[in-house]
Amino acid sequence: MEINASVKASSLRRSISFCNGKPSSGFASFKLLRSSLFRSNTSYSFLSSVFSCSGSRPRTPIPEEVRKEIINCYKLVEKLGRGAVYFGSARTKIDHSHYLQAKELAHDVALLLDCTSWTGGGPGMMDAATQGALEAKKPVGCFNIAKEAGTWVTRYVHPYLATQMYFTCRFFTARKHGLVEAGVRNNVPDRTAFICLPGGMGTLDELFEVVALKQLDRIGSSFPVPFLILNYDNFYTDLLKFLTKCEDWGTVRAGEFESICHVSTSNLDALEYLADFYGISEQDRLFRNRPQNL
Repeated sequence: MEINASVKASSLRRSISFCNGKPSSGFASFKLLRSSLFRSNTSYSFLSSVFSCSGSRPRTPIPEEVRKEIINCYKLVEKLGRGAVYFGSARTKIDHSHYLQAKELAHDVALLLDCTSWTGGGPGMMDAATQGALEAKKPVGCFNIAKEAGTWVTRYVHPYLATQMYFTCRFFTARKHGLVEAGVRNNVPDRTAFICLPGGMGTLDELFEVVALKQLDRIGSSFPVPFLILNYDNFYTDLLKFLTKCEDWGTVRAGEFESICHVSTSNLDALEYLADFYGISEQDRLFRNRPQNL
């Protein structure tokens, strides 16, 4: 199976530039992988020689196993379709209010955008998003990892999804590639989104990775993609205050974070924002017709 031109194009736009032998971004390895993979043709020929820059020591070759995993992630996105990508804690219990809110949100987003829902394939908030989309009878896709905070990811088999709906990654880099690729828009009809639910260190890593890629125009999307942060019970309020403090120190430009992300304190606000973003008509906003676990 070949990866189509739109996938190649989005990957090329995530390429990295070098200046005096040094990467211009903190995401060097992430973008170097993308750039290297898709400078070649669709037969996946790969630059197996050592990467080097003038005036710097030779770079270590990228492992063949990582390359293969990235290609498999891209193939799964191609097969299942892009859509809403969810980040969130693997530790959240199924009886927690945030789990229930996330499940309802994923259900309504899947219906509103009529898209595939993507997660990291783990327990907690990732499971909530997967369950919500399945209840909406919409497709789901997952990139799970061999180690996670929960219990089931020590296995390479998802506990309830069919094998064609997920791919288990050994390498975190491949998983990151897949989740970013699943959320970009390369066609006008595409309805995608990045949605950050409450989470810990892994979630914050994913949150700021996407923020930085969007800030630096390296996300690889031909059209704008909404990025929402769900601030349930003021979960992210202190983080947002810290970013305001960064503005005071001059390390973040005033209004920059707000220009990249939309912060919602409720599912209803998030759904209305997505509906407005994609110009969805009032009669198609079906989420208004049922009570929400706000």
